[in-house]
Amino acid sequence: MKNIINWFEIPTVDLKRAMAFYESVMQLSLRYENMSNVEMAVFPYQDPATGGALVKFEHFTPSAQGCIIYLHTSDLNATLERVAAAGGECVFGPLELPEDIGSIALFMDSEGNRIGLHQPPL
Repeated sequence: MKNIINWFEIPTVDLKRAMAFYESVMQLSLRYENMSNVEMAVFPYQDPATGGALVKFEHFTPSAQGCIIYLHTSDLNATLERVAAAGGECVFGPLELPEDIGSIALFMDSEGNRIGLHQPPL
């Protein structure tokens, strides 16, 4: 086992809206897929890196509570500006972590999920 996490999913109510939000905020393109009637927008990744997706499925509900995933950013402040421009809201941070770990912040996305951002030390 190289990583304890091998996949993540961010629940959505409106997949198209969530795709537009994340593509704008993270400045990337998501790949649409439909697997067994589960709609997904997959974040770019290359094996063996951890992959993940936005997911629209009747049993998944966005939440401001629960687990938090942290997405990588090389410029935390610029990413938070894009969060606000895309209709999201910063709810914590930025906070510089001790011991040269980097900086973090939390935001609410277009679907009502609380998501983390991590910028490694410069």
